[in-house]
Amino acid sequence: MKIGFIGLGNMGGPMAANLAKAGHEVTGFDMAPVDIDGVTMAASGAEAAKGQDVVITMLPNGQILRAVANEIVPAMDKGTAFVDCSTVDVESARVVAEQATNAGLLPVDAPVSGGVGGASGGTLTFMAGGSAEAFAKADPLFDIMGQKAVHCGDSGAGQAAKICNNMILGITMIGTCEAFALADKLGLDRQKMFDVVSTSSGYSWSMNAYCPAPGVGPQSPADNDYKPGFAAELMLKDLRLSQQAAEAADADTPLGQAATALYTQFVEDEDGKGMDFSAMLPRFEKRGRS
Repeated sequence: MKIGFIGLGNMGGPMAANLAKAGHEVTGFDMAPVDIDGVTMAASGAEAAKGQDVVITMLPNGQILRAVANEIVPAMDKGTAFVDCSTVDVESARVVAEQATNAGLLPVDAPVSGGVGGASGGTLTFMAGGSAEAFAKADPLFDIMGQKAVHCGDSGAGQAAKICNNMILGITMIGTCEAFALADKLGLDRQKMFDVVSTSSGYSWSMNAYCPAPGVGPQSPADNDYKPGFAAELMLKDLRLSQQAAEAADADTPLGQAATALYTQFVEDEDGKGMDFSAMLPRFEKRGRS
């Protein structure tokens, strides 16, 4: 396929490189100067989008997505799949999908899970919203960039799935970190704690696959001084999106609210910015009961 890829940062760059490595013709654009193996760089987003079979975007937020859509939608041929892999608010995803549909395009909102490692390794999970026709056109590319793609429903459903997933992730990571900090103060060895919990009812992805305790469980950012695989400020962004959606839907999410408040404090008032989101553990280690 001929693919336009707009947004070639820590996530978009490796994703575009994997598409080019698979033999697709990829034209990219980013506001920053980047050099991606196999990707031909364009001078603008509109240029990157023109004449493509599929255009993929990976952008920081809904406001930027709307601005980019205003630029590239008029440049795209009818029948082109417009696949947005950004994590944005559900409303922005639906507004852009309607704009694309009215222009004769096939919109898919397809945020990802798996972080930079998943983007590089081609092991991302895609949560997709859009028509069956749009999903079918994008699906072969999901197979290259990831290990799984789930068609969640109509436009906006992919974003809804992503923010619900990451609300769970934020809540469970806080719980995992709290439990390790409590275990320390109770004199329980961290490895013994992991051996019990990872095979018991406390099992979770935060414990088993991304353990926040250094030297325990599989390799994780905790073993690299908490340099981010998934930065705390990105977790905060996703938690805020979850609460924005919860407010719009009149959904009661007290743990989601509490997790948002804790990550806000950690990122904005403490030393969490630039750290992995699992660095909540050393935060709790230093604190007593308030």
